[in-house]
Amino acid sequence: MDPESSIRPWPRLSTRPVGDFRIFTIRSDVKVAPRTGKEHDFYVIDCVNWVNACAVTKDRKLVMIEQYRHGSDTIELEVPGGMLDPDESDPVIGGQRELREETGYTGQRARVIGEMFPNAAIMSNRCHTLLVEDAQLTHPTEFDHGEDIRVVLVPLEDIPRHIASGRIRHAIVLAALHHFDLWQRGYIP
Repeated sequence: MDPESSIRPWPRLSTRPVGDFRIFTIRSDVKVAPRTGKEHDFYVIDCVNWVNACAVTKDRKLVMIEQYRHGSDTIELEVPGGMLDPDESDPVIGGQRELREETGYTGQRARVIGEMFPNAAIMSNRCHTLLVEDAQLTHPTEFDHGEDIRVVLVPLEDIPRHIASGRIRHAIVLAALHHFDLWQRGYIP
């Protein structure tokens, strides 16, 4: 590839906060296009990092949840997950906490099997996919005050059907299930 034609980062000239909305902030960045030298203003949503937990039981069921989502005004079938707490930098710890709080399940060999940018065009955070094996019910649930959740154990062979039918449609959950599928196929250790 010709070095003159390669894509380069855009230098930031300035940044200013625009809004603080409890679970995310918005900033305005002025950057310079390397190709044209022209300045552009971009809005960026800053969130803490997120984690999704793909927890599989010994009898090959995925621990999933149903919950109401305010943005889409729908009830969605998802893997458990959420925001890392402000004092959590390790997605394994955060993912295990989310799994335990939302479902009561814990398991073995918890590890990150994937990472993605939820929307790299406008968001700065990452979402990690955690794998937990040999999951079993060990604790009572501990829902946040804004959560109503129902735990659903889904046989692994039913996951593709739920995706194809639109029963599973939350984008970062679909990405987590893709990482999980890659793990099952041996592409991820």
